[in-house]
Amino acid sequence: MEITVNGMKIFYEQTGSGRPLILLHGNGEDHGIFREAAEVLAEQCTVYLPDTRGHGKSGAVEEYHYADMAEDICGLIAALGLEKPVLYGFSDGGIVGLLTAIRCPGLLSALAVSGANTSPGGIKTCWRRLFAGEYRKTKDAKLKLMLQEPHLTEKELSGIRIPVLVTAGSRDMIRRRETEKIARALPDGRMRILKGEDHGSYIVHQTKIAEILREFMESL
Repeated sequence: MEITVNGMKIFYEQTGSGRPLILLHGNGEDHGIFREAAEVLAEQCTVYLPDTRGHGKSGAVEEYHYADMAEDICGLIAALGLEKPVLYGFSDGGIVGLLTAIRCPGLLSALAVSGANTSPGGIKTCWRRLFAGEYRKTKDAKLKLMLQEPHLTEKELSGIRIPVLVTAGSRDMIRRRETEKIARALPDGRMRILKGEDHGSYIVHQTKIAEILREFMESL
Protein backbone atom coordinates (compact mmCIF):
# COMPACT_ATOMS: atom_id res chain seq x y z
CA MET A 1 0.00 0.00 0.00
CA GLU A 2 1.05 3.59 -0.55
CA ILE A 3 0.27 6.85 1.19
CA THR A 4 1.57 10.37 0.64
CA VAL A 5 2.79 12.28 3.68
CA ASN A 6 4.77 15.51 3.64
CA GLY A 7 4.76 15.31 -0.14
CA MET A 8 6.58 11.98 0.02
CA LYS A 9 5.26 8.64 -1.20
CA ILE A 10 5.58 6.14 1.65
CA PHE A 11 5.03 2.46 0.96
CA TYR A 12 3.90 0.19 3.78
CA GLU A 13 2.49 -3.24 4.43
CA GLN A 14 -0.09 -4.09 7.07
CA THR A 15 -0.78 -7.43 8.69
CA GLY A 16 -2.55 -8.90 11.70
CA SER A 17 -5.08 -7.39 14.09
CA GLY A 18 -4.93 -5.89 17.55
CA ARG A 19 -2.76 -3.23 19.14
CA PRO A 20 -1.11 -1.00 16.50
CA LEU A 21 2.64 -1.62 16.18
CA ILE A 22 4.99 0.04 13.70
CA LEU A 23 8.33 -1.56 12.76
CA LEU A 24 11.06 0.65 11.27
CA HIS A 25 14.03 -0.86 9.44
CA GLY A 26 17.59 0.44 9.30
CA ASN A 27 19.77 2.17 6.71
CA GLY A 28 19.98 0.50 3.31
CA GLU A 29 17.19 -1.97 4.12
CA ASP A 30 13.43 -2.17 3.69
CA HIS A 31 10.46 -3.52 5.60
CA GLY A 32 11.23 -7.05 4.40
CA ILE A 33 13.80 -7.56 7.16
CA PHE A 34 10.88 -7.91 9.58
CA ARG A 35 8.89 -10.48 7.62
CA GLU A 36 9.53 -13.32 10.08
CA ALA A 37 9.02 -11.15 13.17
CA ALA A 38 5.83 -9.66 11.74
CA GLU A 39 4.29 -13.11 11.32
CA VAL A 40 4.71 -13.70 15.05
CA LEU A 41 3.63 -10.22 16.14
CA ALA A 42 0.57 -10.25 13.86
CA GLU A 43 -1.02 -12.82 16.18
CA GLN A 44 -1.59 -10.03 18.72
CA CYS A 45 -1.00 -6.75 16.89
CA THR A 46 -1.88 -4.86 13.75
CA VAL A 47 1.63 -4.53 12.39
CA TYR A 48 2.56 -1.67 10.07
CA LEU A 49 5.75 -2.07 8.05
CA PRO A 50 6.76 1.12 6.23
CA ASP A 51 9.73 1.70 3.96
CA THR A 52 11.37 4.95 5.07
CA ARG A 53 12.08 7.59 2.44
CA GLY A 54 14.81 6.51 0.04
CA HIS A 55 14.32 2.84 0.87
CA GLY A 56 12.34 0.01 -0.67
CA LYS A 57 9.31 1.22 -2.61
CA SER A 58 9.04 4.64 -0.96
CA GLY A 59 9.98 7.89 -2.67
CA ALA A 60 13.55 9.16 -2.78
CA VAL A 61 15.21 12.55 -2.39
CA GLU A 62 18.72 13.82 -3.01
CA GLU A 63 19.55 14.46 0.65
CA TYR A 64 18.42 12.62 3.76
CA HIS A 65 17.84 13.75 7.32
CA TYR A 66 16.55 11.73 10.27
CA ALA A 67 14.23 14.58 11.25
CA ASP A 68 12.47 14.35 7.88
CA MET A 69 12.04 10.61 8.31
CA ALA A 70 10.55 11.20 11.76
CA GLU A 71 8.10 13.72 10.33
CA ASP A 72 7.13 11.10 7.74
CA ILE A 73 6.30 8.65 10.53
CA CYS A 74 4.33 11.28 12.46
CA GLY A 75 2.42 11.97 9.26
CA LEU A 76 1.86 8.29 8.55
CA ILE A 77 0.41 7.72 12.02
CA ALA A 78 -1.93 10.69 11.62
CA ALA A 79 -2.98 9.77 8.08
CA LEU A 80 -3.79 6.19 9.05
CA GLY A 81 -5.63 7.33 12.17
CA LEU A 82 -3.59 5.14 14.49
CA GLU A 83 -4.33 5.65 18.15
CA LYS A 84 -1.27 5.56 20.42
CA PRO A 85 0.73 2.95 18.50
CA VAL A 86 3.85 1.28 19.81
CA LEU A 87 6.85 2.11 17.63
CA TYR A 88 9.92 -0.09 17.21
CA GLY A 89 13.01 0.99 15.32
CA PHE A 90 16.20 -0.88 14.43
CA SER A 91 19.47 1.01 13.90
CA ASP A 92 18.59 4.12 11.85
CA GLY A 93 14.97 3.20 12.51
CA GLY A 94 15.73 3.54 16.21
CA ILE A 95 17.06 7.05 15.67
CA VAL A 96 13.90 7.88 13.73
CA GLY A 97 11.85 6.39 16.56
CA LEU A 98 13.53 8.58 19.17
CA LEU A 99 13.03 11.65 17.00
CA THR A 100 9.38 10.75 16.41
CA ALA A 101 8.80 10.65 20.17
CA ILE A 102 10.65 13.95 20.60
CA ARG A 103 9.02 15.84 17.73
CA CYS A 104 5.49 14.46 18.15
CA PRO A 105 4.96 14.06 21.92
CA GLY A 106 1.79 12.26 22.90
CA LEU A 107 1.59 10.37 19.62
CA LEU A 108 3.03 7.05 20.82
CA SER A 109 2.14 4.82 23.76
CA ALA A 110 5.59 3.23 23.95
CA LEU A 111 8.84 2.99 22.03
CA ALA A 112 11.52 0.35 21.56
CA VAL A 113 14.85 0.91 19.82
CA SER A 114 17.72 -1.42 18.96
CA GLY A 115 21.26 -0.38 18.07
CA ALA A 116 20.45 3.34 18.07
CA ASN A 117 22.94 6.17 18.54
CA THR A 118 22.69 9.84 19.48
CA SER A 119 25.61 10.96 17.31
CA PRO A 120 27.98 9.48 14.71
CA GLY A 121 30.52 9.12 17.53
CA GLY A 122 28.28 6.50 19.11
CA ILE A 123 29.32 4.11 16.34
CA LYS A 124 32.57 2.24 16.97
CA THR A 125 35.53 3.78 15.14
CA CYS A 126 36.24 0.76 12.95
CA TRP A 127 32.70 0.84 11.60
CA ARG A 128 32.74 4.61 11.01
CA ARG A 129 35.94 4.21 9.01
CA LEU A 130 34.34 1.47 6.95
CA PHE A 131 31.29 3.61 6.20
CA ALA A 132 33.49 6.61 5.38
CA GLY A 133 35.49 4.52 2.93
CA GLU A 134 32.33 3.29 1.25
CA TYR A 135 30.99 6.83 1.03
CA ARG A 136 34.17 8.07 -0.66
CA LYS A 137 33.66 5.42 -3.31
CA THR A 138 29.90 5.60 -3.78
CA LYS A 139 28.80 9.06 -2.60
CA ASP A 140 25.68 7.32 -1.32
CA ALA A 141 23.45 9.92 0.35
CA LYS A 142 22.26 7.41 2.95
CA LEU A 143 25.84 6.68 4.03
CA LYS A 144 26.43 10.43 4.28
CA LEU A 145 23.44 10.59 6.63
CA MET A 146 25.01 8.02 8.97
CA LEU A 147 28.33 9.87 8.98
CA GLN A 148 26.85 13.32 9.71
CA GLU A 149 23.80 12.68 11.90
CA PRO A 150 22.09 12.43 14.37
CA HIS A 151 22.79 15.03 17.05
CA LEU A 152 20.43 14.09 19.88
CA THR A 153 20.97 15.60 23.31
CA GLU A 154 20.31 14.06 26.70
CA LYS A 155 17.92 16.95 27.35
CA GLU A 156 15.87 15.97 24.29
CA LEU A 157 15.82 12.34 25.39
CA SER A 158 14.72 13.34 28.88
CA GLY A 159 11.57 14.82 27.35
CA ILE A 160 10.35 11.43 26.11
CA ARG A 161 7.69 10.62 28.71
CA ILE A 162 6.71 7.12 27.61
CA PRO A 163 8.19 3.69 28.34
CA VAL A 164 11.20 3.03 26.10
CA LEU A 165 13.02 -0.27 25.70
CA VAL A 166 16.63 0.18 24.56
CA THR A 167 18.41 -2.93 23.29
CA ALA A 168 21.77 -3.72 21.74
CA GLY A 169 23.91 -6.77 21.14
CA SER A 170 26.97 -7.38 23.30
CA ARG A 171 28.92 -7.38 20.01
CA ASP A 172 27.05 -4.41 18.52
CA MET A 173 28.69 -1.80 16.29
CA ILE A 174 27.21 0.77 18.67
CA ARG A 175 29.37 1.52 21.70
CA ARG A 176 28.05 0.02 24.94
CA ARG A 177 28.34 3.36 26.72
CA GLU A 178 26.18 4.93 23.99
CA THR A 179 23.37 2.47 24.64
CA GLU A 180 23.74 3.06 28.38
CA LYS A 181 23.63 6.84 27.86
CA ILE A 182 20.38 6.63 25.92
CA ALA A 183 18.67 4.40 28.48
CA ARG A 184 19.91 6.53 31.38
CA ALA A 185 18.65 9.78 29.85
CA LEU A 186 15.11 8.46 29.36
CA PRO A 187 12.71 8.93 32.30
CA ASP A 188 11.30 5.42 31.72
CA GLY A 189 14.19 3.82 29.89
CA ARG A 190 14.76 0.08 30.15
CA MET A 191 18.02 -1.37 28.83
CA ARG A 192 18.65 -4.89 27.60
CA ILE A 193 22.01 -6.09 26.26
CA LEU A 194 21.76 -9.37 24.37
CA LYS A 195 24.76 -11.58 25.03
CA GLY A 196 26.56 -12.87 21.94
CA GLU A 197 24.46 -10.84 19.51
CA ASP A 198 25.78 -8.27 17.06
CA HIS A 199 24.01 -5.26 15.56
CA GLY A 200 21.29 -7.12 13.68
CA SER A 201 21.77 -10.83 14.38
CA TYR A 202 18.67 -11.04 16.59
CA ILE A 203 16.58 -8.76 14.38
CA VAL A 204 17.09 -9.12 10.62
CA HIS A 205 14.92 -12.02 9.38
CA GLN A 206 14.67 -13.28 12.98
CA THR A 207 11.80 -13.97 15.38
CA LYS A 208 13.84 -13.27 18.53
CA ILE A 209 13.05 -9.56 18.33
CA ALA A 210 9.35 -10.43 18.13
CA GLU A 211 9.56 -12.24 21.46
CA ILE A 212 11.45 -9.30 23.00
CA LEU A 213 8.79 -6.87 21.78
CA ARG A 214 5.92 -9.05 22.96
CA GLU A 215 7.48 -9.26 26.41
CA PHE A 216 7.93 -5.48 26.46
CA MET A 217 4.35 -4.78 25.40
CA GLU A 218 2.99 -7.21 27.98
CA SER A 219 4.82 -5.20 30.67
CA LEU A 220 3.15 -1.91 29.74
